[in-house]
Amino acid sequence: MQKNLDELEARGVKVVAVSVDSPAINREHTRKQGYTFLFLSDEKAEIIRRYDLVHEKGFEDADIARPAELLVDDTGAIRWVNLTGDYRVRLRPEELFNTLDRLGRPAPARD
Repeated sequence: MQKNLDELEARGVKVVAVSVDSPAINREHTRKQGYTFLFLSDEKAEIIRRYDLVHEKGFEDADIARPAELLVDDTGAIRWVNLTGDYRVRLRPEELFNTLDRLGRPAPARD
């Protein structure tokens, strides 16, 4: 997401990550990876459970957030969901951009 952040923001998309890790772990992770988008800590997995994204015993016998991308509109309605069964698998950017095109969030015109 970081590599495509400028184009996502130009399309009106705000990237937010949610993890079961503590704020300290998330801060260190974002620092190491160079992420500039918002990372939320959901240590009790309340948000993750609300969206049915818990991967029980997914890593080292601990519950983790199931890898997922959700597009949520301004009203809070979920417009699109991408789920994977493997925490190592992530969404390809072109798939996200194609979905945004279909949802009426096309790339801005270039000068």
